[in-house]
Amino acid sequence: MKRIVSMLIITCFFTSILAPGALANETKKELVDNVSSAILIDRDTGTVMYEKNSDEQLPPASMTKVMTMLLIMEAIDQGKLKWDEKIRTSEHAASMGGSQIFLEAGEEMTTEEMLKGIAIGSGNDAAVAVAERLAGSEDEFVNMMNDKAKELGLKNTQFQNVTGLPTDNHYSSARDMALMAKELLKYQDITKFTGTYEAYLRENTDNKFWLVNTNRLVKFYPGVDGLKTGFTAEAKYCLTATAMKDGMRVIAVVFGAPTSKERNAQVTKMMDYAFSQYETHPLHKKEEAIGKVKVSKGDQKELAAVTSEPISILTKKGEQVDKLEKVITMNKDLKAPIEKGQEIGTIEYKKDGKTLVTSPLVAQKEVKEAKWWTLFKRSAGMFTKTE
Repeated sequence: MKRIVSMLIITCFFTSILAPGALANETKKELVDNVSSAILIDRDTGTVMYEKNSDEQLPPASMTKVMTMLLIMEAIDQGKLKWDEKIRTSEHAASMGGSQIFLEAGEEMTTEEMLKGIAIGSGNDAAVAVAERLAGSEDEFVNMMNDKAKELGLKNTQFQNVTGLPTDNHYSSARDMALMAKELLKYQDITKFTGTYEAYLRENTDNKFWLVNTNRLVKFYPGVDGLKTGFTAEAKYCLTATAMKDGMRVIAVVFGAPTSKERNAQVTKMMDYAFSQYETHPLHKKEEAIGKVKVSKGDQKELAAVTSEPISILTKKGEQVDKLEKVITMNKDLKAPIEKGQEIGTIEYKKDGKTLVTSPLVAQKEVKEAKWWTLFKRSAGMFTKTE
């Protein structure tokens, strides 16, 4: 009996110190059922807490708009699109079927209004209108989506449109959707839209339009503030959801639930599991200055590197985080021009030689190419120290 008790104690001890990356294997296989695939990750570290068929290629339906919104937010952050800019609706955009905000050809709405229509009402027409504004055509915007998917290292994603309407060779996976959501959530303003349960468009007109969020968990699960539902007859009921509690943000994805009620129930189970078993230990806020890097041939000689996202360490509840090793790597031979938000380095945290989290460091602001006269003064040693 003493030997049995001793073995139980030793087993419990080793179980308690497993790394978070291995903990997905501990989770009961029955955590999520009645769906085609699913995944649960921590937003900051990307640690997988649970997965089921997470790399299976499946139709994402309107969850496609996670990537659409990502490119919109990226354009806004880079100054290529303004919140108050009026976007005109083309005949093509107005002709979109499925969920829509009933834009008429020639109608104009601001970027902010269009994003409301996409994030809250899943408006296919609004998604196409903004896509055409950014890329010139829906087809060209789809190319941008696929390029971004490759940039993010997504291995099981291929887009054919910006809406998720049924078509051949349009697919993604639970893991890829979670990674898209992780990237989208770097832009913290997005949850002001995806986390709104109801709103109005054309509020002061005769065509006032009421938007109700297709993601009911925004109203019924504390902390949920996004991101995107999806449904077609082929895809069934899908959801990429995110929630924050006690400083920890998680992302849960399900594909192929038979009903919307079942979809919400499975996501709820995953979130309950995450918040009851894990906790995060914050290290850095987004846009926190980490260091400076030299830039050649720029209108500035140095550039601040800042965090591109919140950075934290994930552990099982009650575990301590200490003796962390921080490794900062800056890109060498940086040459202007450099865009705001461009990756210029990485920050990494390790423990006992094992990497716990790696995150990009990005340019705090734009650096333009220096004019020839500025370069001449520098080479002649006439450039002031303050420039």
